[in-house]
Amino acid sequence: DAGSSAEEMEFNWDEYLEDTGATAAPHGSFKHVDTSLQNGFAPGMKLEVAVKSDQNTYWVATIITTCGQLLLLRYDGYGEDRKADFWCDILTADLHPIGWCEQNKKILKVPEGIKDKIPDQEEFLQRVLKGACSAPANLLEGLHRGKNPLDLIAPGSRLELQNIRDSLEAWIVNVVENVGGRLKLRYEGLEDSDKFDQWLFYLDPFLHQVGWAAQHGYSLQPPSAIRSLRSEADWQEILKKVKEEEEESSVPTDLFKDKPVIEVHSFSEGMKLEAVDPMAPFVISPATVLKVYNDKYFMIEIDDLRAERATSQRYVCHVNSAGIFPVQWSLKNGLHLSPPPGYPGQDFDWADYLKQCGAEAAPQSCFPSLTSDHGFKENMKLEAVNPVDPEEVCIATVTKLKDSYLWLQLEGSKKPVPECIVSVESMNIFPVGWCETNGYQLRPPRKAIVNKQKKIAVVQPEKQILSSRTVHDGLKNQELNSSDSVVINGKYCCPKIYFNHRCFSGPYLNKGRIAELPQSVGPGNCVLVLKEVLTLLINAAYKPSRVLRELQLDEEAAWHGHGETLKAKYKGKSYRATVEVVRTADRVADFCRKTCIKLECCPNLFGPQMVLDKCSENCSVLTKTKYTHYYGKRKNKRIGRPPGGHSNLEVAMKKPNKRRKRRKHFFVHKKKRSSTSVDNTPAGSPQGSGAEEEDDQDESELSHSLAQDRDKRKRKLRTFSFSDDENKPPSPKDIKMEVAEKLQLDSNPLEWSVADVVRFLKSTDCAPLARIFLDQEIDGQALLLLTLPTVQECMDLKLGPAIKLCHHIERVKLAFYQQFAN
Repeated sequence: DAGSSAEEMEFNWDEYLEDTGATAAPHGSFKHVDTSLQNGFAPGMKLEVAVKSDQNTYWVATIITTCGQLLLLRYDGYGEDRKADFWCDILTADLHPIGWCEQNKKILKVPEGIKDKIPDQEEFLQRVLKGACSAPANLLEGLHRGKNPLDLIAPGSRLELQNIRDSLEAWIVNVVENVGGRLKLRYEGLEDSDKFDQWLFYLDPFLHQVGWAAQHGYSLQPPSAIRSLRSEADWQEILKKVKEEEEESSVPTDLFKDKPVIEVHSFSEGMKLEAVDPMAPFVISPATVLKVYNDKYFMIEIDDLRAERATSQRYVCHVNSAGIFPVQWSLKNGLHLSPPPGYPGQDFDWADYLKQCGAEAAPQSCFPSLTSDHGFKENMKLEAVNPVDPEEVCIATVTKLKDSYLWLQLEGSKKPVPECIVSVESMNIFPVGWCETNGYQLRPPRKAIVNKQKKIAVVQPEKQILSSRTVHDGLKNQELNSSDSVVINGKYCCPKIYFNHRCFSGPYLNKGRIAELPQSVGPGNCVLVLKEVLTLLINAAYKPSRVLRELQLDEEAAWHGHGETLKAKYKGKSYRATVEVVRTADRVADFCRKTCIKLECCPNLFGPQMVLDKCSENCSVLTKTKYTHYYGKRKNKRIGRPPGGHSNLEVAMKKPNKRRKRRKHFFVHKKKRSSTSVDNTPAGSPQGSGAEEEDDQDESELSHSLAQDRDKRKRKLRTFSFSDDENKPPSPKDIKMEVAEKLQLDSNPLEWSVADVVRFLKSTDCAPLARIFLDQEIDGQALLLLTLPTVQECMDLKLGPAIKLCHHIERVKLAFYQQFAN
């Protein structure tokens, strides 16, 4: 067996991928999982939302993106301006479909922030609502409000299941368990026995809502395998009971709207083809169309020439059924075709066989075209159902690919299983981390790889200063839990992350490699999805090691997320660093934007919003020089702890002509860097395309240099930064006067949130400046770093107001050192 239960509990995908040198199959390749995460809302839908500043009024908003029970909204009138986007929880926010205000005599009123942009409210509403799609009323009101549609398939729900083994008849099944849309089903009438239980994904073409059989002219009959277990009278009594309880156990019809549509087929009885038995998908065999039921369904049988055969392998198919191929498909793809049992000799020949059987091959036109555009590659890892024991979900490795089909080697199954042949659209395969996210036991490899304490040459931050922030204005004074992990309804919480290939890629990322990235990654577990995105970006860099260094977690920065170890390879060397990623959906958009700015590319290069035609940042019209100016330098004038850590403010004050000594990539300490420093040569440009020309410096020298930096920073914090009208340092007399105005603090300013800083400023005569601090997200740590030159430059303040502001900042600094800086 697969080792002890302790080892199973501790299996870690990250460690396993690192030890095997493999990569995870991209999340976007599992379309059925993607569909299962949709909540019924879609970007572009409109709804009426209470305006927070005045709860008695409402305004029209558009859905920007969705994530579980969270919606990212933007009031109509803001256009492409995303600054006012806000998250809403469907369960708690005051949300309604279009037209609700008119029906309920509520007031639609333009929010204050865009009042000047909308002179005529009635004309504006007529224009924006013409042809608009309203958010579904049943998802905003009533029992289903805020629920993921998938959660409506609860244990005890009833469905109808077609019997694919011997007829088109259907029978009632009860949902025993729902694991992320994968349903454990039990036939009605067998409540006390699990012998005939089946596992199917809810989008399976043969699974339907109750009433489907009657609507389509099929009879409700228990399968032959269980029919003898009860009398005919018993089965009829069971059917009567089901009809009486239909309303309370039924599943909403629109839940199945995303099921694949079954097209008309053109197969005829007696045609030959190649097929894989879905119950034992290990070999490709000759098969025959045994029966055609109608224009949608037909039955095939795996050929068996033995006279003494007791049973046959037959099953119902439709034109899009996986595992059916035209004659000679195996030969054309260099695959082995298993001869029918009883066939004389091992060298099977289709021409002879067709002649011998007096049959014709199904023409190519009967089969759908196969695609190779799916994202899977050899040696990728994923999670897959064991066809022999569907209770098991195992680690799987892609060993071979042909058109739309994968050959998977399962690891850790209780009994060894041959390589399985599955379609890339199979609903029995899942992305890495799916079991963990849905609370289902993944079968680990036989020699389970457990969490190991590995030595990583990166200094971790000594202190993790954690804070939580509200998700923007739409949560009605409720604070989203941003602690360890937010999983909406037990499901994935990270939306799709799109790579917007048209956006400017900046100096670090190779435009050609960016163009080769997939259209999107996710949705999925926040940490796993963002880790995959960052890995793709690192690999798309001119110098992967350089990008890894830019992303590396600063040991002195406040830690608001989750540290993940990422790797980069460059010129035969491997580099490793700890990178911070966020854990919760509400912070994903901000994380992506800030990471883009850190890499000096367009803030929309990747994120949960797809750029369809024109980027809102208008990045295409800027030259590389201008672009680096806007996104590399100017953006870092934001004071709220810019990317790269607190030391950026200090580095920004250095003389621009002083050359910075370059260091080798040890990844022992975070390089203290600011994009305002001189070394902004884009990697891959003529100046930066050579080898890493960095002076060797041992670890003791690095530590000594960092110690000096820290001492300088401490001395800088202890220096008063305001001055008189001549912009000269204040006299000792002035300083004494300021010191006399003592400030008594109730809490350590290092731990102040942005809201705490704003609250303090509003208590002073600099209250009008509080809005700037709120917009730039200046918390207590950033406040203590502010100096007069920084305030003037970044806030565009005149000398008088800047001095007045710095006066209060110095009072806070002084109180900090007297009360808390021991």
